[in-house]
Amino acid sequence: MYVVELQFECFDNTTVSAVDMAINGLMDALRYNGQVLGREFPIVMDDGIFKVRAVCPEQDSMHSNFHSPQVKASLNRLSQASLLAPKVKLLGRDLNSEAAAENFTPSWQVIYTTYVHTCSPLRCGETLMPIPLYRLPDATLNGDHKAVVKWQTEWQACDELQMAGGCKAEHAALHEIRDADSDLFRRGWDIRGRIEFMTKIPTYYYQYRVGGVSLESELSRRCPKCDGEWRQAEPLHGIFLFKCDDCRIVSNLSWDFQ
Repeated sequence: MYVVELQFECFDNTTVSAVDMAINGLMDALRYNGQVLGREFPIVMDDGIFKVRAVCPEQDSMHSNFHSPQVKASLNRLSQASLLAPKVKLLGRDLNSEAAAENFTPSWQVIYTTYVHTCSPLRCGETLMPIPLYRLPDATLNGDHKAVVKWQTEWQACDELQMAGGCKAEHAALHEIRDADSDLFRRGWDIRGRIEFMTKIPTYYYQYRVGGVSLESELSRRCPKCDGEWRQAEPLHGIFLFKCDDCRIVSNLSWDFQ
């Protein structure tokens, strides 16, 4: 990933509230298109120029070729706050984040995230490296990828709650990321299907697994949708011991037995 700085210059008198609304609107649109990562984008005023720093998947993530209709509309609204289109300055590689995938058409891909990841939840099945969402076909999800980003935000919130394990909400959160009949699981699996339809690449959904009665029962666990055999000889990427090619689901051996 790379750190960039967006610089916004004023061409006329304006107000801080107008600038705040216009810049944050653009950053939200960029986030929902996968061009910037994370959720917080501090705005700094420096000698009449407003500056925002953000993390991007690639060096050229901010190129106009990747803009969604929503990003283009937000750029057009900058003039209402007397702001010019931003100048983008590449500051360098972010040493604390993962590099983006190099292959955007792998043999398979997977929707996988955890609460510590800020990168794209769409991963290359061959390397498990994140595929930037803006690399997906334009028509995948109504112009941008807000549905994917919103799903990821909810999944990560549930993951953090169950990892903390300090309140009753832990069990409800675990249900959402573990059980195939949960709302979050069904929504994520549906998003997976739409991405597969548009990309023509087999796309899998990650089922989180923790708990269980014994190691033996966990090793004999079957696909939660078709009840078919799905255990692999060795865990893929050291994580996915289970993989159902019919239902497009992957899962780990319960973390309690690893």
